Amino acid sequence: MSKRIDDDVRFRLLRLLEEHPDKSQRELSDALGLSLGAINYVLKALVEKGEVKINNFRASDNKLRYAYILTPSGIDAKARLTAGFLKRKYAEYEALKAEIAALEETMSGEDAQSRAKGAR
Repeated sequence: MSKRIDDDVRFRLLRLLEEHPDKSQRELSDALGLSLGAINYVLKALVEKGEVKINNFRASDNKLRYAYILTPSGIDAKARLTAGFLKRKYAEYEALKAEIAALEETMSGEDAQSRAKGAR
């Protein structure tokens, strides 16, 4: 994974875990559109970094269910990743706006040329 994709995946996963700590890896995979293997890989990395802690649902009938809890380090990482994510998305937005404006200008010029040819 490239650095940008890795940061985006980490951000999206930390955000989802903060909102839904009880989701299974399969549910996380479905929600983020990533393979189960990718989710497992990123979760293991987050646990190793100390950003996520795994707890069992002891009261659950299904003892294989876990809760993925953000640690204080995970909350800090999510805040940093959020800032980077927003910066990248704003840059993409500005580039897209410029591209749309250029295309609209091109289309306006082509429409004017078409009308001029039709008037001859």
